[in-house]
Amino acid sequence: MFKAFRAWCEEVLRIPGDPEPPPGDEARTQRFRAAPNYYRYLLGLWAVKTAAVFIVLVTMEMGAIVELFKAPEQKLLGALVVGLPQIIVLFFFIGRLFSLALVRLDFEKRWYLVTDRSLRLREGIVHVREMTITFANIQNISISQGPLQRLLGIADLRVDTAGGSAPARRERKGMPQSLHTAFFRGVDNANAIRELIQARLRELKDSGLGDHEEAARATPPAALSVPSAQLLAALREVAAEATALREAVC
Repeated sequence: MFKAFRAWCEEVLRIPGDPEPPPGDEARTQRFRAAPNYYRYLLGLWAVKTAAVFIVLVTMEMGAIVELFKAPEQKLLGALVVGLPQIIVLFFFIGRLFSLALVRLDFEKRWYLVTDRSLRLREGIVHVREMTITFANIQNISISQGPLQRLLGIADLRVDTAGGSAPARRERKGMPQSLHTAFFRGVDNANAIRELIQARLRELKDSGLGDHEEAARATPPAALSVPSAQLLAALREVAAEATALREAVC
């Protein structure tokens, strides 16, 4: 059943297939996926949201029933109190089952690619977000891990590019995510991915493709050429004339 739902979503929502790796050495391209515990993490969040809304609906229903007992002669009100909330709860559970299927699809359609020159990340179902970041633009790599993530052994790896640090405060306030920030969400090998990216960054700098200022500072000054015999003779002659001039003046 879920396979049919996946095929329907891919057709209706125009979800693209597996991402193509960005330019680079295909033999060195590594693919990463969110860990299975990340799916459990998403299921936990879905369950908490579902339970919270369900408790609110049940509380409203109980309050309406109490009011009905206070006025038992109002039959129409009693029918609405009994029937309408049940219809609302039915539609609520249908919607939550649909969102549960989307959670599974979102987990399956999440990709992270690392080549020898850049990163490519894709996430989302309704709104597909795909980013390609070259190593030359990366400014910061950090790992974040909440209490539940620590319990499940997963973490989020954050990669900031030029201009990516300032919008971080806006992201926490619920505003759109910065286009200068990419996330490896729900991975169980965040440290290994960070070390891989840092190693690729060092390779680029060593090859001269990194920061130009750092490359200039790292480049040793060119060795002075050995002076020729004619140049030495000319220098000795100038020194002798300077000595004679100084003696004449004194």
